[in-house]
Amino acid sequence: MDKNKTLELTNDYIFKKVFGKKENEDILKDLLESILEIKIDKIEAMPEVEIQKENIEDRIGILDLKATINFNTTVDIEIQVKDYHNMVERSTFYVAGLYHTGLKTGEEFESNNKVIGINILKFNIFEWEKYHSKGILKEQELNKIMTDALELHFLELPKFLRSKNEGNKKLRQWLDFISNERKGEIEMAVKENEKIAKAKKEYEYLTGDAAVQRLAFLRDKWERDHNSEIAWERKEARKEGIQIGESENKKQIAKEMLKRNMKEEIIIEITKLTKEELEKIKKEL
Repeated sequence: MDKNKTLELTNDYIFKKVFGKKENEDILKDLLESILEIKIDKIEAMPEVEIQKENIEDRIGILDLKATINFNTTVDIEIQVKDYHNMVERSTFYVAGLYHTGLKTGEEFESNNKVIGINILKFNIFEWEKYHSKGILKEQELNKIMTDALELHFLELPKFLRSKNEGNKKLRQWLDFISNERKGEIEMAVKENEKIAKAKKEYEYLTGDAAVQRLAFLRDKWERDHNSEIAWERKEARKEGIQIGESENKKQIAKEMLKRNMKEEIIIEITKLTKEELEKIKKEL
């Protein structure tokens, strides 16, 4: 096992173990205050589910962390290492889903929690250079807020590491700790912020635990195998698409790819069909 690869804090299993424990809500609170730049009076991490091998191999491969803050806001935090080129769409989908399922039967719309999606990324997704991007719904021409009931945050670590003094000091300290690239800055952050010092101790304890090491290794192995599988299917799909495409349209290409049990995300990428169009084709088969 390569510890340097599997036991980084950017491994989503390790990240959730450090920040998702009930005993570590003060650590999570400090991190969220630095990102959202608000005062959090009350925080409650949603009950941690013991993560076993079947969770690690979940179809969509996501281990996110959810919490409720100030009794009226649900926060979903995800750390992502691999760029699948759909980060904005995927985060929008999950945040909208949390908002949709937030109301119990009979409750009024106004009583629904605000939902915030936070994405910490080891890759860049936007063309601009600022590393912390925040999105809400606005009236386009007037640039006025229509609603902030849904809020998205993207923190791009490569841009952060290139930046100088952008962002608040506490956020920079946390991102240095999470990215684990600049030892001097990390040492300073640990000295100046007792919550980061506690997070460091928790991280060191967890990465010394054999069971945690094993599950982190399995998580990383699953991710690598999954990426290899997608790369192979993409290559095969392009070959199939070229062969069929010489005489048939993209609808026929999609049908042939479905018959070969290729992943929907690959079919959409190759044919440029929408998900709705692909669903109609599936019904025809």
